[in-house]
Amino acid sequence: QVQLVESGGGLVQPGGSLRLSCAASGSIVQIYFMGWYRQAPGKQRELVARIISGSSTNYADSVKGRFTISKDSAKNTVYLEMNSLKPEDTAVYYCNADSVLFSSGGLGRDYWGQGTQVTVSS
Repeated sequence: QVQLVESGGGLVQPGGSLRLSCAASGSIVQIYFMGWYRQAPGKQRELVARIISGSSTNYADSVKGRFTISKDSAKNTVYLEMNSLKPEDTAVYYCNADSVLFSSGGLGRDYWGQGTQVTVSS
């Protein structure tokens, strides 16, 4: 199994910045997909950014140019640098790990963190 622990959320003014971190633990050899999703009140969970095998990245159109996802594969940790934050970025942000190769040789799918609140407000 995989445990994902997120940190870095909080309250920030519009135009400000935050950095989210998500550390994965377990008997992990490699994580092929790690990403961040968010869910605002009354809305569906949506993809924010994803990194594939530690290099290729995807972003939601709404965050392109403002958010940057990165990964430290040695630490099984993914980061989300969020700049120029807007009130519409307010949501609970969830870390996701998918296609996880374990030391046993097994492959696990679709793990989620507990979520961290990001609030953008003046």
